[in-house]
Amino acid sequence: MSKLHLLVVDDEWNTRNLLRIYLTKSGFQVTEAANGHEALKLIEQQSFDLILLDVMMPDMDGWEVCRRVRQTKITPILMLTARTETKDKVQGLHLGADDYVVKPFEPDELIARVFALLRRSGMPNITDQLPTMISFQDLQIYPEARQVKVKDQPIDLTPKEFDLLHFLASHPNRAFTREICLQQVWGEDFFGDTRTVDTHVKQIREKLRAADLSFMPIQTVWGVGYKFEPSEEP
Repeated sequence: MSKLHLLVVDDEWNTRNLLRIYLTKSGFQVTEAANGHEALKLIEQQSFDLILLDVMMPDMDGWEVCRRVRQTKITPILMLTARTETKDKVQGLHLGADDYVVKPFEPDELIARVFALLRRSGMPNITDQLPTMISFQDLQIYPEARQVKVKDQPIDLTPKEFDLLHFLASHPNRAFTREICLQQVWGEDFFGDTRTVDTHVKQIREKLRAADLSFMPIQTVWGVGYKFEPSEEP
Protein backbone atom coordinates (compact mmCIF):
# COMPACT_ATOMS: atom_id res chain seq x y z
CA MET A 1 0.00 0.00 0.00
CA SER A 2 1.45 3.37 -1.05
CA LYS A 3 2.07 6.05 1.54
CA LEU A 4 -0.10 9.12 1.74
CA HIS A 5 1.72 12.10 0.22
CA LEU A 6 1.79 15.39 2.13
CA LEU A 7 3.15 18.79 1.10
CA VAL A 8 4.73 20.96 3.82
CA VAL A 9 4.97 24.66 2.92
CA ASP A 10 6.94 26.91 5.28
CA ASP A 11 9.72 29.43 4.75
CA GLU A 12 11.47 28.38 8.00
CA TRP A 13 13.79 25.39 7.54
CA ASN A 14 13.60 24.37 11.21
CA THR A 15 9.82 24.09 11.05
CA ARG A 16 9.89 22.11 7.81
CA ASN A 17 12.54 19.77 9.21
CA LEU A 18 10.56 19.16 12.40
CA LEU A 19 7.38 18.46 10.45
CA ARG A 20 9.21 16.14 8.06
CA ILE A 21 10.63 14.11 10.96
CA TYR A 22 7.28 13.63 12.67
CA LEU A 23 5.24 13.07 9.52
CA THR A 24 7.73 10.59 8.08
CA LYS A 25 7.80 8.70 11.38
CA SER A 26 4.00 8.59 11.22
CA GLY A 27 4.14 6.81 7.87
CA PHE A 28 3.72 9.65 5.37
CA GLN A 29 5.66 10.58 2.26
CA VAL A 30 6.65 14.24 2.63
CA THR A 31 7.55 16.88 0.03
CA GLU A 32 8.72 20.33 1.13
CA ALA A 33 8.31 23.81 -0.34
CA ALA A 34 10.09 26.88 1.04
CA ASN A 35 7.68 29.49 -0.36
CA GLY A 36 4.30 29.95 -1.99
CA HIS A 37 5.54 30.03 -5.59
CA GLU A 38 7.43 26.75 -5.13
CA ALA A 39 4.35 25.21 -3.51
CA LEU A 40 2.03 26.17 -6.37
CA LYS A 41 4.46 24.75 -8.93
CA LEU A 42 4.65 21.44 -7.05
CA ILE A 43 0.87 21.30 -6.72
CA GLU A 44 0.55 21.70 -10.49
CA GLN A 45 3.02 18.88 -11.11
CA GLN A 46 2.03 16.37 -8.42
CA SER A 47 -0.95 15.07 -6.51
CA PHE A 48 -0.98 15.50 -2.72
CA ASP A 49 -3.31 14.00 -0.14
CA LEU A 50 -2.98 16.98 2.25
CA ILE A 51 -1.19 20.34 2.35
CA LEU A 52 0.29 21.85 5.53
CA LEU A 53 0.52 25.55 4.75
CA ASP A 54 2.21 28.30 6.78
CA VAL A 55 0.42 31.66 6.79
CA MET A 56 3.28 34.10 7.40
CA MET A 57 5.57 33.77 4.38
CA PRO A 58 7.33 36.56 2.42
CA ASP A 59 6.31 37.51 -1.11
CA MET A 60 3.22 35.27 -1.22
CA ASP A 61 1.53 34.45 2.08
CA GLY A 62 -0.41 31.32 2.93
CA TRP A 63 -3.78 32.99 2.43
CA GLU A 64 -2.96 33.71 -1.23
CA VAL A 65 -1.59 30.20 -1.78
CA CYS A 66 -4.76 28.75 -0.24
CA ARG A 67 -6.96 30.93 -2.47
CA ARG A 68 -5.13 29.86 -5.62
CA VAL A 69 -5.14 26.17 -4.69
CA ARG A 70 -8.90 26.29 -4.12
CA GLN A 71 -9.46 27.54 -7.66
CA THR A 72 -8.61 24.09 -9.03
CA LYS A 73 -8.06 21.64 -6.13
CA ILE A 74 -10.08 20.16 -3.26
CA THR A 75 -6.98 18.85 -1.46
CA PRO A 76 -7.37 19.23 2.36
CA ILE A 77 -5.42 22.23 3.67
CA LEU A 78 -4.16 22.57 7.24
CA MET A 79 -2.99 26.11 7.98
CA LEU A 80 -0.03 26.76 10.32
CA THR A 81 -0.37 30.19 11.88
CA ALA A 82 1.17 32.23 14.68
CA ARG A 83 -1.97 34.37 14.75
CA THR A 84 -4.70 33.58 17.27
CA GLU A 85 -7.24 36.27 16.36
CA THR A 86 -10.66 34.93 15.40
CA LYS A 87 -10.78 37.12 12.28
CA ASP A 88 -7.66 35.43 10.90
CA LYS A 89 -9.11 31.97 11.49
CA VAL A 90 -12.37 33.00 9.84
CA GLN A 91 -10.44 34.42 6.88
CA GLY A 92 -8.67 31.11 6.39
CA LEU A 93 -11.91 29.17 6.48
CA HIS A 94 -13.52 31.55 3.99
CA LEU A 95 -10.59 31.06 1.62
CA GLY A 96 -11.04 27.29 1.76
CA ALA A 97 -8.75 26.08 4.54
CA ASP A 98 -10.05 22.98 6.32
CA ASP A 99 -8.32 23.37 9.70
CA TYR A 100 -5.56 25.31 11.42
CA VAL A 101 -2.91 24.82 14.10
CA VAL A 102 -1.43 27.73 16.05
CA LYS A 103 2.36 27.98 16.39
CA PRO A 104 4.19 26.94 18.44
CA PHE A 105 2.38 23.61 18.23
CA GLU A 106 2.73 20.31 20.02
CA PRO A 107 3.84 17.75 17.39
CA ASP A 108 1.42 15.13 18.75
CA GLU A 109 -1.48 17.55 18.40
CA LEU A 110 -0.51 18.42 14.85
CA ILE A 111 -0.23 14.76 13.84
CA ALA A 112 -3.63 14.09 15.41
CA ARG A 113 -5.10 17.00 13.40
CA VAL A 114 -3.60 15.54 10.21
CA PHE A 115 -5.14 12.14 10.97
CA ALA A 116 -8.54 13.69 11.69
CA LEU A 117 -8.52 15.88 8.59
CA LEU A 118 -7.63 12.97 6.33
CA ARG A 119 -10.46 10.95 7.81
CA ARG A 120 -12.93 13.80 7.31
CA SER A 121 -11.80 14.16 3.72
CA GLY A 122 -13.21 10.69 2.99
CA MET A 123 -9.87 9.06 2.23
CA PRO A 124 -10.63 5.34 1.66
CA ASN A 125 -9.15 2.89 4.18
CA ILE A 126 -7.46 5.75 6.01
CA THR A 127 -7.37 3.85 9.29
CA ASP A 128 -5.42 1.04 7.66
CA GLN A 129 -2.90 3.44 6.15
CA LEU A 130 -2.02 5.39 9.29
CA PRO A 131 0.02 3.79 12.06
CA THR A 132 -1.66 3.71 15.46
CA MET A 133 0.97 2.01 17.61
CA ILE A 134 4.70 2.01 18.34
CA SER A 135 5.82 -1.38 19.61
CA PHE A 136 9.10 -2.63 21.07
CA GLN A 137 8.95 -6.13 22.52
CA ASP A 138 6.44 -6.03 25.41
CA LEU A 139 6.10 -2.22 25.34
CA GLN A 140 3.33 -0.65 23.23
CA ILE A 141 2.71 3.07 22.77
CA TYR A 142 -0.60 4.21 21.26
CA PRO A 143 -0.18 7.85 20.11
CA GLU A 144 -3.80 8.60 19.23
CA ALA A 145 -5.17 7.09 22.44
CA ARG A 146 -2.20 8.50 24.40
CA GLN A 147 -1.82 5.19 26.18
CA VAL A 148 1.15 3.01 27.10
CA LYS A 149 0.96 -0.70 27.82
CA VAL A 150 3.48 -3.19 29.18
CA LYS A 151 2.57 -6.83 28.60
CA ASP A 152 -0.92 -5.64 27.57
CA GLN A 153 -1.43 -3.86 30.89
CA PRO A 154 -1.95 -0.06 30.83
CA ILE A 155 0.64 2.15 32.54
CA ASP A 156 -0.51 5.31 34.29
CA LEU A 157 1.68 8.11 32.90
CA THR A 158 1.13 11.83 33.29
CA PRO A 159 0.60 13.79 30.03
CA LYS A 160 4.21 15.04 29.97
CA GLU A 161 5.59 11.61 30.87
CA PHE A 162 3.70 10.19 27.91
CA ASP A 163 4.89 13.00 25.61
CA LEU A 164 8.52 12.48 26.61
CA LEU A 165 8.39 8.69 26.22
CA HIS A 166 6.61 9.00 22.88
CA PHE A 167 9.09 11.60 21.60
CA LEU A 168 12.11 9.43 22.44
CA ALA A 169 10.47 6.21 21.19
CA SER A 170 9.66 7.92 17.88
CA HIS A 171 13.41 8.29 17.28
CA PRO A 172 14.99 5.05 18.56
CA ASN A 173 18.76 4.95 19.06
CA ARG A 174 19.04 8.72 18.60
CA ALA A 175 20.48 10.77 21.47
CA PHE A 176 18.79 14.04 22.41
CA THR A 177 20.02 16.75 24.74
CA ARG A 178 17.86 17.79 27.66
CA GLU A 179 17.39 21.14 25.96
CA ILE A 180 15.93 19.51 22.85
CA CYS A 181 13.65 17.35 25.01
CA LEU A 182 12.41 20.48 26.76
CA GLN A 183 11.77 22.22 23.45
CA GLN A 184 9.97 19.30 21.85
CA VAL A 185 7.88 18.22 24.85
CA TRP A 186 7.34 21.37 26.92
CA GLY A 187 7.65 23.94 24.16
CA GLU A 188 9.81 26.99 23.63
CA ASP A 189 7.79 29.08 26.12
CA PHE A 190 8.61 26.78 29.06
CA PHE A 191 10.65 28.58 31.71
CA GLY A 192 11.86 25.59 33.76
CA ASP A 193 15.33 24.06 33.63
CA THR A 194 16.73 20.77 32.37
CA ARG A 195 16.19 19.06 35.73
CA THR A 196 12.55 18.82 34.68
CA VAL A 197 13.59 16.28 32.03
CA ASP A 198 15.63 14.28 34.56
CA THR A 199 12.69 14.15 36.95
CA HIS A 200 10.30 12.90 34.29
CA VAL A 201 12.77 10.30 33.02
CA LYS A 202 13.17 9.00 36.58
CA GLN A 203 9.40 8.75 37.00
CA ILE A 204 8.95 6.96 33.67
CA ARG A 205 11.70 4.48 34.53
CA GLU A 206 10.14 3.75 37.93
CA LYS A 207 6.75 3.05 36.37
CA LEU A 208 8.20 0.82 33.65
CA ARG A 209 10.21 -1.15 36.23
CA ALA A 210 7.10 -1.55 38.40
CA ALA A 211 5.31 -2.96 35.35
CA ASP A 212 8.12 -5.52 34.95
CA LEU A 213 9.18 -4.36 31.50
CA SER A 214 11.81 -6.74 30.12
CA PHE A 215 14.22 -3.92 29.21
CA MET A 216 14.84 -0.30 30.17
CA PRO A 217 14.28 1.73 27.01
CA ILE A 218 15.37 5.21 28.17
CA GLN A 219 19.13 5.21 28.44
CA THR A 220 21.37 8.00 29.70
CA VAL A 221 23.92 9.23 27.18
CA TRP A 222 26.62 10.78 29.34
CA GLY A 223 27.52 14.32 28.36
CA VAL A 224 24.52 14.52 26.00
CA GLY A 225 21.14 13.54 27.44
CA TYR A 226 18.88 10.58 26.73
CA LYS A 227 17.96 8.12 24.01
CA PHE A 228 15.39 5.38 23.49
CA GLU A 229 17.19 2.07 23.06
CA PRO A 230 15.00 -0.90 22.02
CA SER A 231 17.31 -3.46 23.60
CA GLU A 232 16.61 -6.47 25.75
CA GLU A 233 19.44 -5.48 28.05
CA PRO A 234 18.35 -3.76 31.30
